[in-house]
Amino acid sequence: MATTKIGWTNRVWNPTTGCDQISPGCTNCYALTMAGRLKLMGQAKYQNDGDPRTSGPGFGLTVHPDTLDAPLHWRKPSLVFVNSMSDLFHDDVPVEFIAKVYATMVCSADVIKFQVLTKRPHRMARLLADERFQQLVQREVWALDGHMFAGFIRPNIWWGVSIESDRYTFRARHLVETPAAVRWLSLEPLLGPLPSLDLAGIDWVVVGGESGPRFRTMDVGWLADIAAQCDDLAVPLFVKQDSHRHSEQQGRIPDDLWARKEFPRA
Repeated sequence: MATTKIGWTNRVWNPTTGCDQISPGCTNCYALTMAGRLKLMGQAKYQNDGDPRTSGPGFGLTVHPDTLDAPLHWRKPSLVFVNSMSDLFHDDVPVEFIAKVYATMVCSADVIKFQVLTKRPHRMARLLADERFQQLVQREVWALDGHMFAGFIRPNIWWGVSIESDRYTFRARHLVETPAAVRWLSLEPLLGPLPSLDLAGIDWVVVGGESGPRFRTMDVGWLADIAAQCDDLAVPLFVKQDSHRHSEQQGRIPDDLWARKEFPRA
């Protein structure tokens, strides 16, 4: 489990690595760039190349069964971002492997909060609501620690989707259809206003601009509109960063918005 500079989490856990770009939010993907560097450094997890049209060196979708049991040994209270270098619901991740990841999160200490984020919420919603998948998770839980857990919805697992522009606000509708105790949105990199966004059924919103040498500028007015929507429905808001070459830099966001570092009430 690696530490991270991501402001809304403490650590990352990558049972899968690699992905494919599917929307404009992926254009300057930090994970794709990092995977290429890790491949050159000889990192074993990043030796599988992806399709050059949608992925890249070291970024081919790869599952890592040897990492599955890591969270079972953690005891310190932590927020853990699942798959900072991948997407758990990528079509190439086997259903059986997703069930194993889910079972590991179920069997981990309650003080570990897992934050799952996807751009493929249609698959997430379909699987998590499927009784056959739930039974598969039950079997994996039994195999791990010999008990059947009561209730499929777990308070220590937060299920989220990423939305970068109004065209992709439909992802939030899929999220609301997902059985979950905490549903959250990562509106980053925010590339446009979100007038169609409906926060009904959402428990947490993270907003951030893009960083890196080719960053696209976030209009602070878009952020203010989202903050107003959050206030109307009493949804906690975490303002992560402004758009800037360096992620730690900001200056255009008003102090009252920059101070918003709220977390779910769960």
